[in-house]
Amino acid sequence: MDGYVPVKKTDSQNNPSENSQGKASMKGSSQTLTTQTGVEADSKTLETPPQDQTNSPSPAKGQKLPPTLFIIFGANGDLTKRKLIPALYNLAASHNLSDTFAVIGVDCVHMSNEDFRLKMERDLRAFSSRPIESTIRDWLLQRVHYIPGDFTDPTTFETLRTELTRLDSSQGQEGNYLYYMATSPAFFSEIVQNLAGKGLLAQHKGGSRRVIFEKPFGHDLPSAKALNQQLCTVLTEDQIYRIDHYLGKETVQNILVFRFANGIFEPVWNRRYIDHVQITVAETLGVEHRGAYYEKAGALRDMVTNHLLQLMAYIAMEPPNAFDAEAVRDEKVKVLRAVLPMNADEIRRSAVAGQYGPGTISGHPVLGYRSEPNVASDSDTETFVSLKLFIESWRWGGVPFYLRTGKRMARRVTEIVIQFKSAPFMLFRKTPIHHLNPNQLIIRIQPEEGISLNFGAKIPGPSVQVGTVDMDFQYADYFGDAPSTGYETLLHDCMAGDATLFQRSDNVEVGWSVVDPILEVWRGLHPHGTSQYESGTWGPQESATLLEKDGRKWRNPS
Repeated sequence: MDGYVPVKKTDSQNNPSENSQGKASMKGSSQTLTTQTGVEADSKTLETPPQDQTNSPSPAKGQKLPPTLFIIFGANGDLTKRKLIPALYNLAASHNLSDTFAVIGVDCVHMSNEDFRLKMERDLRAFSSRPIESTIRDWLLQRVHYIPGDFTDPTTFETLRTELTRLDSSQGQEGNYLYYMATSPAFFSEIVQNLAGKGLLAQHKGGSRRVIFEKPFGHDLPSAKALNQQLCTVLTEDQIYRIDHYLGKETVQNILVFRFANGIFEPVWNRRYIDHVQITVAETLGVEHRGAYYEKAGALRDMVTNHLLQLMAYIAMEPPNAFDAEAVRDEKVKVLRAVLPMNADEIRRSAVAGQYGPGTISGHPVLGYRSEPNVASDSDTETFVSLKLFIESWRWGGVPFYLRTGKRMARRVTEIVIQFKSAPFMLFRKTPIHHLNPNQLIIRIQPEEGISLNFGAKIPGPSVQVGTVDMDFQYADYFGDAPSTGYETLLHDCMAGDATLFQRSDNVEVGWSVVDPILEVWRGLHPHGTSQYESGTWGPQESATLLEKDGRKWRNPS
């Protein structure tokens, strides 16, 4: 973030007749207030990408990145076609990629450059988040190259070195290589060792070598430590970018700005005023074609060690002394280190594992987890987790953080709820009011990205009646609905060498240290530790009870 700048509204936002644009709306509850070609071409045929006419994603248009060769291991996989290529298109459309940018795909499937470009064209049409402009598409696709080869075969990496040298020479590159590990984690160490063996990781003046690793980064604390140690034999920490795509979402990045750029919130962001925090990451999809992976991972490994703990760290961290990678990541690690350890009995009381059964989603019947492809018929793997955690710090001591994630739930939603303590009731004893609803600040990550604050207000009339009013801000209304996959900012930052939104080794390891004791206890509960819940609901009853026994309840968006 370069600074605080005024926002220029869109034309519709300047129209005063459209009162939902450019400002927070207020609405009350019903009972209270109403308120796309595969063309072989010289990669310098088109020197710069033509400008797309649709709204541009973040980062901003025209902020040129250093010349980069982007190498994707696993180039024929789902991640490449669904996220990486569409994200690169968006960056090209907003003039962020350098004129000599190029992509090299590496995978075991044998195909020519032409075949790979045709495939990328089809995938772009299928998964792009914006209408395809042919000139931008052609600019990008003619910079796409392909190398077939086995990740474990040194000859693959000799071929790669030859191609990188050719592109550097023909395009005037400065030798900036960005490797993306869109592969199974089982290949991470072997790929980087092979790259190092060919001298493809050695940095030099004017040329960077960076590697992006997808999750999961290990399957427990010992494996994460071992992987970190293996990588650090050939890479320095500043070359390693452990990605969490949730942190590429604008609403997540905005948490720090919301907290630390607005003087009205930080004074009440503590145990004196906040009763508890809820973090929900819910999906309506099941495991789909990922049954074999999920049988080994489960929701705790797949979601909590990455997404949920990262969201919690952003909410709970202290103000960093600078808006740079090390300062921000230092404060995040402090939060995770302060998570109160739990013994076995406390874990059994504070952690709930669930698994979806058959049910109905959007009026359509769906299978239970045990009936999904590549899933054991007697599987006890959890597809749902809810936790109660405490952060032992002066700011958060005694404030519970309730974390919840699951598949086949009632609604797709990711949100953070900050519930404040209730106001004293004394003033309203002799009125028809029976209780006061606590104020809630709701940060919606997806969908309908925005922030909502509810508060009490008097209902017009002769008697004292209080209704709940929502002050609601939606990103799309004010900033426009920019096409995005969630990877644009992350790829941009990695090319620019900004690691703020990526996990450091200590962050990964301390996250696993929170989760490992829970995994150990749950292994001892097998096969009766996972509660069944009906698809299309908000999870097992035990999750609701987790809060009810504390006199609280989950916020379940309708």
